[in-house]
Amino acid sequence: MPVRWIASDATYANSFVYENILIDAGVLPMAVEPYAAAIDTIVITHAHYDHIAHVNEIVRLCDGGAVCIHEADAPGLIDESRCLAMIFGGRAPGITPEIVLHDGDRIGSLRVIHTPGHTPGGICLYDEKRKLLFSGDTVFTGGSFGRYDFPGGDREALAASIERLSTLDVEGLYPGHGEPVTRGGGRHIAAAREALRFYG
Repeated sequence: MPVRWIASDATYANSFVYENILIDAGVLPMAVEPYAAAIDTIVITHAHYDHIAHVNEIVRLCDGGAVCIHEADAPGLIDESRCLAMIFGGRAPGITPEIVLHDGDRIGSLRVIHTPGHTPGGICLYDEKRKLLFSGDTVFTGGSFGRYDFPGGDREALAASIERLSTLDVEGLYPGHGEPVTRGGGRHIAAAREALRFYG
């Protein structure tokens, strides 16, 4: 099953289609439309506005796809201060998720890994068999990592989350921003771990 990358613009986040799952919903609905018939689940990696801006329209496009988010970030779908909507000139979607996620839950072949630090309820999604990691804004390719200076951010929690990710066998790394890689994803995670340790 290939990963379909729906690239972001300079402001909003990447989305990915994997199996019957859309990961994040900041991209324009027209970019999701070619995959809409196959999508029945929408997983939000965290509740910042650039990842949730078009979730309502995408739910309708996907004929009512179930929205999933970690319990600690679920309030951000309603609370504009938590989702940082004002920074983007937007409004919170104002929805309640159908599925509230916890560490260790499974969505299809993906395991939910709670990775707080960028936000309290940030998650990554890991396919052990295919060695794929959808990392949201926890870690990016090129050895960088998510900001922890927004409300709810926590440097120590982020460091612990990246340390946890560094123990995984990762080839494909699919981040919330920037270009994904299909090989050597673990090296990018290791570089982010070291960067946060010494420069973060």
